[in-house]
Amino acid sequence: MKRLYPVICFEIERTDNEMQQSQKKKPSYWSKDFKKELPFYLMLIPAFVLVLVYSYGPMVGIAMAFQDFRLADGIFGSNFNGLDNFRTLFSMPNFWPVIRNTLIIALGKMIGGIIVPVGFALLLNEIRHMGFKKSIQTMVYLPNFLSWVILASIFIDILSPSDGVVNHMLGMIGIEPIFFLGDTTWFPITMIFTEIWRMFGFGAIIYLAALTGIDPTLYEAAQIDGANRIKQTLHITFPGILSTVILMTVLSMSGVLDGGFDQIFNMYNPAVMETGDILDTLIFRFGFQGTPQWALSTAANLFRSVVSTIFVVTSYILADRLVGYRIF
Repeated sequence: MKRLYPVICFEIERTDNEMQQSQKKKPSYWSKDFKKELPFYLMLIPAFVLVLVYSYGPMVGIAMAFQDFRLADGIFGSNFNGLDNFRTLFSMPNFWPVIRNTLIIALGKMIGGIIVPVGFALLLNEIRHMGFKKSIQTMVYLPNFLSWVILASIFIDILSPSDGVVNHMLGMIGIEPIFFLGDTTWFPITMIFTEIWRMFGFGAIIYLAALTGIDPTLYEAAQIDGANRIKQTLHITFPGILSTVILMTVLSMSGVLDGGFDQIFNMYNPAVMETGDILDTLIFRFGFQGTPQWALSTAANLFRSVVSTIFVVTSYILADRLVGYRIF
């Protein structure tokens, strides 16, 4: 035993020396990985500068919401008035009806924007003829490339109460013409359905991509157990894309006060202001119609951003607690 003791000590000492040498030889992150990834960081610089200039730079203008802003004095010279702009905004007789209209239209688009693409993706996933499947997928995705300036003129002609195709078809079955874009009841419904029609193809592609990640052996096992296509959809397909559905729902919560300015602005008119006027169009009128009220416009925009942030954070917390889904 006495003979072995020096040998053991020597081995321990040699091991310690080797570990110290390996630690000395091990390159640091800054000397190896950073140099290797340096070209990628350099490629990010233009995007970083653009975001900094056009996204974070204009945030200085938030100060206008708390000022008696005058163009001649600028942001740094205008007098600070605290929350006066918000008090004026909230006391306006048409502000809360506008919020109501915005919520109705935005929530209708959000709910339909989840249900319709998911249902369409599930149906399209059942098609086995790949050529036909790809053709349908391409056709429903094409409207996403058209702006509302173009689509608005198309829908105005199609939905015309006098010579529109839709009302002509309704007349053939004995239904009186409907003024879709001039009736206060039908206008919000029309905005919801036309937006869903334009965007559901894009959403369906996302869910179809999620469907490809489901293990095919699950379907084989379900067939062996005697499950039909409906049961396979309910117990395999839909749970397999549930995380994607939750993700898209959480992301859509940021638009809870976004009724779609491009669409509404190009299709609304004074006859439907009661139910068609939304927060975005109100902000536009504050800033660009009549006497400019940039402070009120900024206050309304800041209010929308704060409410949207609250909804996004709340929906993320609920997604984490209810189904254990985390984005970050």
